[in-house]
Amino acid sequence: MDKTRRAFLGVSAATAAHVWIPKPVKGYTAADLMPPAVAGEMRSGEPVKPMKAGIAKSELDTPALCVDLDKLERNIAKMQRTANANKIGVRPHAKTHKCAAIAKLQMAAGAIGICAAKLSEAEALLENGVDKILMTTSNLPPAKIRRAMQLKKRFPGFVQAVDFDQNARDLNDAAKEAGVVADVVIDVAVGTRTGIPPGEDAIKLAQLVDKSPSLKLRGLLSYDGGAQHITGFATRKERALASIEENARTREKMHAAGLNTEIFSGGGTGTYNIYHLVPGFTDVQAGSYIFMDMQYVAIGNADGQPIYDDFEPSLTVLATVVNNRFPGRLTTDAGAKALTLNVPHAGVIGEPDMDYNAGSDEFGSLTFKEARKAWKMGDRMEVIVPHCDPVVNLYDFIYGIRNDRVETVWPITARGHSQ
Repeated sequence: MDKTRRAFLGVSAATAAHVWIPKPVKGYTAADLMPPAVAGEMRSGEPVKPMKAGIAKSELDTPALCVDLDKLERNIAKMQRTANANKIGVRPHAKTHKCAAIAKLQMAAGAIGICAAKLSEAEALLENGVDKILMTTSNLPPAKIRRAMQLKKRFPGFVQAVDFDQNARDLNDAAKEAGVVADVVIDVAVGTRTGIPPGEDAIKLAQLVDKSPSLKLRGLLSYDGGAQHITGFATRKERALASIEENARTREKMHAAGLNTEIFSGGGTGTYNIYHLVPGFTDVQAGSYIFMDMQYVAIGNADGQPIYDDFEPSLTVLATVVNNRFPGRLTTDAGAKALTLNVPHAGVIGEPDMDYNAGSDEFGSLTFKEARKAWKMGDRMEVIVPHCDPVVNLYDFIYGIRNDRVETVWPITARGHSQ
């Protein structure tokens, strides 16, 4: 039996904060999954409505997306406290939670703004009272550019990214047409996913934006997604700092050329305590830290321990046991449509020796040699999800739990807003 698993999952559902290090297994990938169908089902012709606050957690219909409010609040406070100590800002990424209520908690704790991945996500959050949004993805289609300018017209705190010259010209023309001056940051690549390569091309793009009468240059962003899940803190730190060196030099040259670099944003949950070492860096875009998941707990902490315990896993899916008839096996009602990714496997709170396979669309299949309790059909269990971001996007509501009761029900404001 794996001692790490026993140590970190063999605790009660009320107090569990750690999980075992997952082993690589075969399962669904994002490309394998069809669009979610769980949260939009109809009952008697009406959309599914949330259950009311005040009931016991065990009374929730399942699968149910739950967040432990005590852990969530501690995670928010720790991120803000660490950033303050490191003299940088926190600009949390809302692609993790897609929830205006949670974004407002982050802002109330001291965040300088909120990041959004897509235009429709930014729209949903701004329209629900989150007034400072940095959109980290460039808008290319003309219709989206026009929508973005209308958003800027209504919400002065909206900032958007650009990463090539024609897009900058299109933004300038649309801003002029809308009668606004649009705030813009240059997306400077770390790696090859998005952004303009660091160096002279990035500086020329910044100069083009700076000279455009209907655009206002605010700085740059540089997100290194590849560094966030590197196992081992020392290796992660070395790789993260090496990868962003050229971006930091680019920022320095922009600044020396008289260009605005008031924003130099990037980093994430895996590098939140590293990027303050980058010269000129202003704020970290961490997202998953509020919830955590099985992918993150395996990367290791700054003390050299194999479990990443800087933040507590606050997000769980509550599932119901629907079959216990076969020795060493259980079936739940939470499969791929409730958990999305199946690599790594979900972690069962309180059961260190159970392997939870969500490879089936509708059902979770659990195998084990020993269980901590005799599981009956109809019993509830909580699982820590493989990857929090896509799981949240499956649900219309998240149930805020305190002392095993539903204290609040939050709509997932930007659920399905992926355009």
